[in-house]
Amino acid sequence: MASVIRVKEKQLMDVQLGELPSWILMWDFTPKSIAGAFQRGYYRYYNKYVNVKKGGVAGISMVLAAYVLFNYYRCYKELKHERLHKYN
Repeated sequence: MASVIRVKEKQLMDVQLGELPSWILMWDFTPKSIAGAFQRGYYRYYNKYVNVKKGGVAGISMVLAAYVLFNYYRCYKELKHERLHKYN
């Protein structure tokens, strides 16, 4: 017999589509919990890509790529007017 796992304890990939709204509503959206989520994400990224014995440029290059994409998204409204247009 399979053991029953509560929806709150499931990972995202284990949640079925019908359970997704109830799974999201179980999150805590206080500023403290959101800051804790960012902190956990930062430490997970740091320990996986930066704080390793034989590190490469992968960790830093991902941060730089995210920075470039964020700035492009932020300045897109001004950049789209500077495109090359074909005039007849």
